[in-house]
Amino acid sequence: MKPLTTLKTTIAIVFFQQIAFSQEVKKETAATKYTIENCVNHFDLEKATKTKAGYQYWFGDKNFTQENTLKMSIVEPGKSTHALHHHPEEEFFYILEGSASFFLDGKTVVVGPNTSLYCPPNAEHGISNAGNTDLKYLVIKKDLR
Repeated sequence: MKPLTTLKTTIAIVFFQQIAFSQEVKKETAATKYTIENCVNHFDLEKATKTKAGYQYWFGDKNFTQENTLKMSIVEPGKSTHALHHHPEEEFFYILEGSASFFLDGKTVVVGPNTSLYCPPNAEHGISNAGNTDLKYLVIKKDLR
């Protein structure tokens, strides 16, 4: 085969592979049927995941939603879910119960219930329990697939 013919053949193969992949993704998305039964999620401790700091419960994860996730974290006194970190996704925290120490780019604030905390993309951040009772908060995050 001539080099130009080989290049055209390769481009055609890649093009058709991309079309096939795109159709598979569309089928997966279309295969999720959203109903009142699976769109209403009541907290169930038996379905929560135990962590070293407490536990977490996914109300909506990346395998169910199209773009956003919603998780509740419960953190024992004096603990945090993980070390300070950063990632490309922005994140919202909403404090339901307890006292949270929120670190964002070198500064820390302690807040209580009914407080939202915003973490912009790539900002170093962390949240820990600053009180004597469990800290319960929601995490809302966009899934960058």
